[in-house]
Amino acid sequence: MKLVFATNNLNKLKEVQEMLPNSIELLSLKDINCFDEVEETETTLEGNAKLKTDYITNKFGYHCFADDTGLEVESLGGKPGVYSARFAGEPVNSENNMAKLLLELEAKENRKAQFRTAVALNINDKKFLFEGICKGDILKQKQGEKGFGYDPIFKPEGYQKSFAEMSSIEKNKISHRGIAIQKLVEFLKNYKLK
Repeated sequence: MKLVFATNNLNKLKEVQEMLPNSIELLSLKDINCFDEVEETETTLEGNAKLKTDYITNKFGYHCFADDTGLEVESLGGKPGVYSARFAGEPVNSENNMAKLLLELEAKENRKAQFRTAVALNINDKKFLFEGICKGDILKQKQGEKGFGYDPIFKPEGYQKSFAEMSSIEKNKISHRGIAIQKLVEFLKNYKLK
């Protein structure tokens, strides 16, 4: 089965590719010659994921899935949430985003947070939605060199290290995206294509 993952993020693509069975051929936007930038204009993770899948399915005709992920910090009322990638403004820069978040949390004791991923799938003219959540805490400073985004300052519940200190295999087992993609994979294993 050919399936497009509607992302330009090579880190995400690599993470997801490692999780899919060999029976699914994962295509990137580049593979289908899509160089359009789909504006994430929705106010929810689910809305942005659906926006991207609908765009690809309608324009290119492929079975497609897309995700949107947000880091939701309890003491900040769920921020940065849907605006996680652009938290410190344009251009998108992980270092600036982490610096801004650490600054906003400096005087706060409650550092509880969760990563949440919404995955939208368009297949056979039907739409499906999957969710993954990973709870944890925001560290006071960066730890680790692996991963991307907020990984160096996020420590998942029950672990003594950040996402950025984990191998991709270890991270995929417990991460928000890993959980959502695992639900997608299980669904696809049992799904009959027309």
